[in-house]
Amino acid sequence: MEAKMKILKFAATLCMGLALFGQAEAKEWKHITIATEGAFPPWNSTLPDGSLTGYEIDLYKDLCARMNAECTMISHSWEGIIPGLLAGKFDAIIAGMSATEKREKVISFSQSYGTTGQTFAVLRGGELEDMPHSGEVFSLETELPGAEKAVADIKDLLKGKVIGVQTASIASIFLDKYLADTATIREYKSTEQHDLDLLAGRVDVIMASMGYLSTAAAKEGNSDMVVSGPRFQRGFLGRGSSVGIRKEDTDLRDMFDKAISEAKADGTIKRLSDKWFGFDVTPK
Repeated sequence: MEAKMKILKFAATLCMGLALFGQAEAKEWKHITIATEGAFPPWNSTLPDGSLTGYEIDLYKDLCARMNAECTMISHSWEGIIPGLLAGKFDAIIAGMSATEKREKVISFSQSYGTTGQTFAVLRGGELEDMPHSGEVFSLETELPGAEKAVADIKDLLKGKVIGVQTASIASIFLDKYLADTATIREYKSTEQHDLDLLAGRVDVIMASMGYLSTAAAKEGNSDMVVSGPRFQRGFLGRGSSVGIRKEDTDLRDMFDKAISEAKADGTIKRLSDKWFGFDVTPK
């Protein structure tokens, strides 16, 4: 009996110790470091003085205020942003990153805070300026046959052309799936680089998000760039731009989900998207 009591007492002490250890290890998330690219306007961009600006810069400040957290946003190269998160260099990614099935095998995502779809830009006055289905939006989830017909309708026009796209982007996945057998796909580290090559005539078409391309075309010096062709969203392109978080940080993901829900409900996301995009990017 005495031996049994000792064992029970030891077990109780051990459980208490584990509980206290768990409490000590739990993170309160009073300070959160967030990474963005700083080269994907209007989602995020870098000013000449090195400061960050854009839709996501305004948004993260609002979300952090709702979470009662002190946040720091840093810029990080796009191609290394997920490895950087996994290595613990920062706590979250807010960088126009769409939550896709492939990415969700590696990291977790909050609910979406914005979606504009993927489309094309070409040179004004060229043979591709009026591609079929310009201005039309196709879902790869709910209207796949229509989306694939739209692709077929532009394939002949793009045969033998050079299409620029940012590496590791969802647009690059789309091109690999649908147009790699038709055109030459040229990848770039940043969207700004493929913009320059389009304007210089080194590529015939570029593909990126509608939000980005409409903003890029409106920039001073880019008057020869024009958005053209169909716009695609959902399906393997993901459910929209979301906060990227390590899989184990479920509490942080829940905090962002709650804050995003509040920002949708009170119109903050609509207000900020109207400011930066000129149209509402609130996910439906």
